[in-house]
Amino acid sequence: MSQEPAEAVGKRRRSWVIDVQPLREIAYRRMWIGNGVSFFGYQFTAVAVPVEMYAITGSSAWVGLLGVAALVPLLIFGLWGGAVADVVDRRKLLLASSALAWLATVGLLAQALLGLHSPVVLLALTAVQSAGFAISTPVRQAIIPRLVPAGLIPAANTLSYTTTTAGGVLGPLAAGLILGAWSTDAGVTIAYGVDALLFAVSLWATFRLPPIPPVQDDGVTAKPTAGLRGIAAGLRFLVTQPVLLLSFAVDIIAMVLAMPRALFPEIAEERFGGGWAVGWLFAAIAIGSMLGGLTSGWIGRIKRQGAALVVAVVGWGIAVGLAGLAHSLWLMVLLLAVGGAADLVSAVYRMSILQTFAPDRLRGRLQGVFTVVVAGGPRLGDLRAGATADLTGPTASWAGGGFAAAGLAVGLALAFPALLRYRPPADAETNR
Repeated sequence: MSQEPAEAVGKRRRSWVIDVQPLREIAYRRMWIGNGVSFFGYQFTAVAVPVEMYAITGSSAWVGLLGVAALVPLLIFGLWGGAVADVVDRRKLLLASSALAWLATVGLLAQALLGLHSPVVLLALTAVQSAGFAISTPVRQAIIPRLVPAGLIPAANTLSYTTTTAGGVLGPLAAGLILGAWSTDAGVTIAYGVDALLFAVSLWATFRLPPIPPVQDDGVTAKPTAGLRGIAAGLRFLVTQPVLLLSFAVDIIAMVLAMPRALFPEIAEERFGGGWAVGWLFAAIAIGSMLGGLTSGWIGRIKRQGAALVVAVVGWGIAVGLAGLAHSLWLMVLLLAVGGAADLVSAVYRMSILQTFAPDRLRGRLQGVFTVVVAGGPRLGDLRAGATADLTGPTASWAGGGFAAAGLAVGLALAFPALLRYRPPADAETNR
């Protein structure tokens, strides 16, 4: 019997391993490291805020209101920040917006140290933090195509998502251990302190980036179009691209209907006794995303990216729906991890489709719209999950939302098949 040559086996194995070629670009590598470390730290806050809110109020509806507090700044500053990113140096804007988010984290630490126990203060600081996030996210995403060659954009996006999801695994688990080892007041205080400390790494990495001034597609310095005129220009371009609109729509369906995050504190307390269980629930989706990213070498070779995006969204909804029915912590974590792997695939394709379509002069604005959709959807999902849980119970809210998302995604894709037919252009170019 003939044996496969060792070189062929090695190539086949490497084809499934995450592509690390973008890390050869020094500027991208610095931003990648900074984002990864800071996102790990942010997960401590992401767990601590809803846990503290639930401890103060005893209501998942109040936890869901954190999503509203984050959504309003996202809607305003996500669009505005994207427009500004097309007319100013993106490095400077990223520094300023990241500093704003860091100050909000320091505020969370201060209120915990003072023992305020105020849900209103938590909502206000969440809103400020969301404003910084809303500006920095489209800027950071618009920077990536200026740091790596066009052909490496999917690989760079996959690396970024995988690293942040690795932080999304380790951060909640570490936060869960802290909350299980200390009282709620002490645990959330430590969590906020860790986030504030690690955020400094992201600020350092951003400071070390090269200047990234705005350019037109032909290399001519762009004329200022920030504000409403700039936002309108981006939206006018967007409405002419049905594939982009459909990719946004399926993501909204997936996040608004099937994001169970606001229910984690209640489910962890009622089914699993609280403590470290809440850390596993917050980490579960990220565990799947991280594993999906580490085995993502195939993603860049898929040509029917639109169909793959739809399949991933449907897989996310089904996995989340089944997880809502589980009464074993480890089965719930496993199913959420499957959903997280599907979400990683859909996120990479959504971002890559957008970055392929968008010229650099409009990239910040379109990334702003993308931020509103991608980051705003889960916040609306928090509100929906928390509100419906108070009416129907957490199981119906969680499982019903997941299955509904899968069904609506299939219906939308079949009714408007442009997304199913989408393939990336072979000669797609991205300005650097």
